[in-house]
Amino acid sequence: MHFFRLVLDLLHLIGFASLLGGFLLQLSAASKRIVPAMLHGVGTQLLTGFALVFVVAADGDTVNHAKVGVKLLVLLAIFAVMFRSRNKEAVDARTFYLIGGLTVLNTAIAKFI
Repeated sequence: MHFFRLVLDLLHLIGFASLLGGFLLQLSAASKRIVPAMLHGVGTQLLTGFALVFVVAADGDTVNHAKVGVKLLVLLAIFAVMFRSRNKEAVDARTFYLIGGLTVLNTAIAKFI
């Protein structure tokens, strides 16, 4: 079970890298847009996050449900904003930077709480 947990951790980090990497890639673009890597990243994080909670609980370790709940809400907010704007040719700057800010916030919650 420990190996499975490590694989899920790795996939969760890859989802984060895809989400943040897509955001950073678009920083230099004249018109900001939601790239598929960002959508795939948020989906990967959502699925692997759920799986990680179940694996941690199955291992008998303590799950911080408040932390998981807050991270889920932030991730769902990122998903909702991105899904609403996914087909637009250009996303306004406030929406685009909201996605980046929420991504960094979610990571900060994971590491500092």
